[in-house]
Amino acid sequence: MSINAVQSLDIQQQQYLTLHELSKAIATHRNLSDLFHDLADRLNQIFDFQSISVMLHDESQNVMRLHILEASEPAFQQAPAEIPTEGSITGWVWRNQRPVIVRDVDQETRFPIAQVLRGNLPVKSLCSLPLTTAHQRVGVLNIVSDKPGAYDKLDLEFARLVAAQIAIALDNAFNFQEAQCYQRQLARERDRSELLLEVNNMLVSNLNLRELLSALSVCLRRVVPHDAAGLALYDYTISQLRVSALEFPSKEDLFVEGEVIPLEESLAGIAFTTRQTVVLDNGAHAESPVGKRFAAAGVKSCLLVPLVSHDRALGVLSVASLRENAFTGEDAELLNQIAKQVSIAVENAFAFRKIEALKNRLEEEKLYLEEEIRTEYNFEEIIGGSPVLKRVLQDVETVARTDSNVLIYGETGTGKELIARAIHNLSLRRERTLVKVNCAAIPTGLLESEMFGHEKGAFTGAIERRIGRFELAHQGTIFLDEVEDIPLELQPKLLRVLQEQEFERLGSSRTIRVDARIVAATNVDLARMVAEKKFRGDLYYRLNVFPIALPPLRERPEDIPMLAHFFAQKFAQLMKKPIERIPAEAIAALTGYSWPGNIRELQNLIERAVILTRGRALEIPLAELRHSTNSVTPETPEMIDQTNTATLKDVEREHILRALRQSNWVVGGPSGAASRLGLNRTTLNHRMRKLGITRPR
Repeated sequence: MSINAVQSLDIQQQQYLTLHELSKAIATHRNLSDLFHDLADRLNQIFDFQSISVMLHDESQNVMRLHILEASEPAFQQAPAEIPTEGSITGWVWRNQRPVIVRDVDQETRFPIAQVLRGNLPVKSLCSLPLTTAHQRVGVLNIVSDKPGAYDKLDLEFARLVAAQIAIALDNAFNFQEAQCYQRQLARERDRSELLLEVNNMLVSNLNLRELLSALSVCLRRVVPHDAAGLALYDYTISQLRVSALEFPSKEDLFVEGEVIPLEESLAGIAFTTRQTVVLDNGAHAESPVGKRFAAAGVKSCLLVPLVSHDRALGVLSVASLRENAFTGEDAELLNQIAKQVSIAVENAFAFRKIEALKNRLEEEKLYLEEEIRTEYNFEEIIGGSPVLKRVLQDVETVARTDSNVLIYGETGTGKELIARAIHNLSLRRERTLVKVNCAAIPTGLLESEMFGHEKGAFTGAIERRIGRFELAHQGTIFLDEVEDIPLELQPKLLRVLQEQEFERLGSSRTIRVDARIVAATNVDLARMVAEKKFRGDLYYRLNVFPIALPPLRERPEDIPMLAHFFAQKFAQLMKKPIERIPAEAIAALTGYSWPGNIRELQNLIERAVILTRGRALEIPLAELRHSTNSVTPETPEMIDQTNTATLKDVEREHILRALRQSNWVVGGPSGAASRLGLNRTTLNHRMRKLGITRPR
């Protein structure tokens, strides 16, 4: 066998061995970069080259794009990343699927783009081979040398076999990468689906917005890494966004719950008003006040999505990161889907808050009404038919259907509260509550809290939030009894409620609007108190819109028999006594008495009479009436003539003194003066101090 034949056989064996090695490398590697590096090392044994590369066709821009490159010299690393398909060697090879060998680039005139290689790279010769499988055109393999004619004796058939192996390797690598990407995509979609389900379950079971955001941030962080999450809701009372919850462990004081975020100067405002997702990257909007606070906290990226439900914008959900460009389009799409769920949860939370507030209010009203039932005098109706009473009832009917404030004048015991109830029951507010405040019975220090409510911790002993009487009377009526006892320092706040229909609870800066009709009552001359600087004039005129003067019982004697029979029947039924009539002489005595305690005194007298009665005729202790009318002792220089010229204050003073003398100056207890007058012990003590009544020595 000749030497040439032996050399040819050796070359063939080496070529087949190289193909075998290439096959092993293809089976071993899955990473495209590692595979190509290994292929370049093996091909270097049979090809003389300084650079080997693969270029792929980009249909969208019709260019050949450099995909992977192995070069032995740094100069070849400057190869262009892409070249036009038309006019280039690589583009021609890809289109025609035929190899091209260029012996000397300097002499090449077929391909204009080759001039670029000649000018910028130390390229002298090259071999360009199509990379094709049975299914598709993969790309083009370029082998480059810095020596002219390096590939003149290249075995083109062997080169095609090598290119076919490389095409299969690249195709497998691309398919493997595509499969991996598809698996990652499936995993991401699975994670996001699981996240949406988990978020949905979490939102359904959580109505507290702060806890909701905290749980949401924990769920979301697994799929969309972030350092902070925030929830801002729209406050319709101020037409601005307000921070409802914030989850930022590294900077807890960045925003305070309840803080206002202006619509005009914030990204949250842009997301809310445009109802579009907003992405903050690289410190955009850093000059705004909110942006400066984010920058100071180290926030580099932020994603904000609007909360919209039933075509109504509710607020903004946001996530933030301390990294730049932290959020992708997929993250924005996912957060948008979550925002739809959060919007429903926010609406549910609002509805729950409203229901909870109504529930608490109904509970407060229930407790109040139960208390009223326990303390009510059980007047079932207004008894009487005298002309003076009919005129009062006509005034009540006239003013009831308006929302005007009413001031009821009358002595103690004339039934001012009963008239207030009649006004409420005839008004358009009768479906709501009539709330009563006895301004004399509540200690001065607690009156403001009782009327306007307080927050937890507002003062010593305020262990929980309490709704005030004005808030309880919203859309109803509030009855201020003995209004003259409201302290001067509290009167401006009451005046504000009358003028602006708004107030703040003790310990709170939040303004509460209230729609309550005020019916006030007094047994003193408020105009004289105004003149004496003991009552504000502006408050007096606000209360005195429609005055109603209740006549004392002595001015309506024709009603006394009717009232006496009514009380006798009432107490007889309660005590199960068979009382059928009232003697005529008793009726005459009752009619002739001046009744300084008015209806309350008559009621108490009839109750005592029912207790004492043993038969069917009511046994009234008439001696008490005669004693009360005729007795004057040296100890009572304050006794005045019970005539129409006496002032209400004088009548009240004498009535209290009479009850104190009858009880031997014992105030409390079942037989004390307070019980005789039908008053609470604290109320009687307050009235005694106000009238200057002290026990004589």
